[in-house]
Amino acid sequence: SKSPSPRQYMPVRYFVMKSSNFQNIEISQQKGIWSTTPSNERKLNGAFWESVVYLIFSVQGSGHFQGFARMHSSIGCEKSQDWGSAGLGGVFKVEWIRKESIPFQCAHHLLNPWNDNKKVQ
Repeated sequence: SKSPSPRQYMPVRYFVMKSSNFQNIEISQQKGIWSTTPSNERKLNGAFWESVVYLIFSVQGSGHFQGFARMHSSIGCEKSQDWGSAGLGGVFKVEWIRKESIPFQCAHHLLNPWNDNKKVQ
């Protein structure tokens, strides 16, 4: 029998990732990659090495979540030309688990204790 994965018993962390457009979400879903601003990289990389990280995606102004994915690698130095934004940092791998538009209203019962118990959206 296979021994369990060491990551199987790690804590879980969740992050809401805001995208400026739907095209970036589509690229991520097709290629299994994501990129974020350099200011987010340290926090995400730290979380990746200490926990299992799930990313919940939302396009700014959409009023919906577009799905969620698991972070599958740390963030490297390599940048992607796919995004068309000079303000993004390195690329990392993600595994999309669910690709579906979910209205924020479906999650209004979820409150973020690290953000003054505001609604998760």
